Amino acid sequence: MHGPGYPPQHGHQPSTGGVVTLRVLFTLLPILSCGFLAWATMLRLAIVTRAARDWTLLAVSCVLSVSWVVLIGLDPTPDTDGWQGNTGAFGTLLTGFATCVYFLVADIRHYEKRAAVPSAQWYPAQPARPAYGYPPAQVPAQTPVPPQVPPQPTPPPRIGQVRAELDELSELLRKQTPPPGGPYRDPNTTAIQDPNQ
Repeated sequence: MHGPGYPPQHGHQPSTGGVVTLRVLFTLLPILSCGFLAWATMLRLAIVTRAARDWTLLAVSCVLSVSWVVLIGLDPTPDTDGWQGNTGAFGTLLTGFATCVYFLVADIRHYEKRAAVPSAQWYPAQPARPAYGYPPAQVPAQTPVPPQVPPQPTPPPRIGQVRAELDELSELLRKQTPPPGGPYRDPNTTAIQDPNQ
């Protein structure tokens, strides 16, 4: 009756289908763009998890993407097949692949943690305090178990004693003389006789 009630609703809980669709879309984004849009996947992850580590990795991903493009641009060969172009292209693909793997692992773990939070954790632990003016109950560390005592015969009920006392009272009342002018009871009969008759 006085329990904590239902846990508070914390915003809209996304459906599993929507989460999976977004996960697939943001996993394919770096692959389909040859690693150039890896930063967008990391941005999605940083917004969802709100972890400082993911924001840092977003910044690293942005710096790497710009560095690889600059390295490709510095290649002096006409077909950009020099070491700068090859290193930049390989770095872009490697960054995109690493982003896909990290995004999948971190996103799945994030949603598993959210689903595993029991409703009891929505409420903080309450300290023990007196209830309605009574001091808190002291619970012993280990309650001793009393030894088993064989059942003993029960004493006879008190009804026999009460019956005997009522019989004595009845005898006393029969021997008593009635007040003058009141009804008279003949001890030999159970009927009450009027003395005026």
